[in-house]
Amino acid sequence: MTNRTYREVRLAARPTGPVTDDLFEIVEVPVPEPGPGQVLVRNTHMGLGAVMRSLMDEHNDVPIPSYEVGAPLHGHAIGEVVAAPGTDLNPGDLVEHQLGWREYALLDADAATRLDPDLMPDPAAYLSQGATALMGIERGAEVRPGDTVFVTGAAGGVGTLAGQVARQFGAARVIGSTGSQQKADRLIKELGYDAVVIRGAGPIEEQLREAAPDGIDAVFDNVGGEQLEAALALANRDARVAIVGALASQLSQDGTTVKVAVDSLSLLIRSITLRGIALYKHLDLIPQWNRRFAAGLRDGTLTFPHARLQGIEQAPRALRELTEGRHLGAVVVEL
Repeated sequence: MTNRTYREVRLAARPTGPVTDDLFEIVEVPVPEPGPGQVLVRNTHMGLGAVMRSLMDEHNDVPIPSYEVGAPLHGHAIGEVVAAPGTDLNPGDLVEHQLGWREYALLDADAATRLDPDLMPDPAAYLSQGATALMGIERGAEVRPGDTVFVTGAAGGVGTLAGQVARQFGAARVIGSTGSQQKADRLIKELGYDAVVIRGAGPIEEQLREAAPDGIDAVFDNVGGEQLEAALALANRDARVAIVGALASQLSQDGTTVKVAVDSLSLLIRSITLRGIALYKHLDLIPQWNRRFAAGLRDGTLTFPHARLQGIEQAPRALRELTEGRHLGAVVVEL
């Protein structure tokens, strides 16, 4: 090993509003030596997600531990095994784990999953949020051939893939929501969305009514708030609504929870299914997604929209820009 030190990103303070660069500190620390049953990984890529803003708070409602002030952050990462004494991993193996935000990771061998280095045309594709997209489309919204599907937060790492997956499941019309005309244009031109409603460009329900004159059959909701209310207003009889994310609350400027008004009688009369669904209960979909995604990337039927920043020093900026909605698709930091 030539580098005897490495850099990691620590939480310097808890946010009181939006993510800012001064909430993080980059520290240089010694490279550890793995003991029996441990694996030392040189991280090559890490992925970011909006949930990380929630984890910066002392208390959160997601089943992931909050970050600790003064300690390195954590998150999805891939890398190459450097040493793994007493395990079935070998130097050079490609693995994934949850100790991102650092250039080297020391973890128990059972916390690292070996990956096929030849499966994906780009190893960063292992950091996509496509398993969540597949889960919401297939098991949450139960998209069927001929459906009109509405995907909220369509320009994010999940939404950019959810629209593509909906089409694979036979959706006849796919509508998205996003925060700018520029992103709306790209969703239509590059990712096959038929129409896009824009947050801030007028009442969402009115825009959605124009985009879906025959109503909506399946909803993949990443956002909540006004967008979910609009989707419920236009939901057809027997519509399926998957609650996959809650960006309106996670990224609210003052940290408050965004409530949704639900007319339960109307939902009952129309036999609408409203289902919250989370990936930690559907982990079997991860290898399924990896195979589906690899095949789609190779034959051109799927794409991986993402922004890629270089160097761990860019990780705080990457999370800030993600929460500000600066990028289309996933956000990856190449280490």
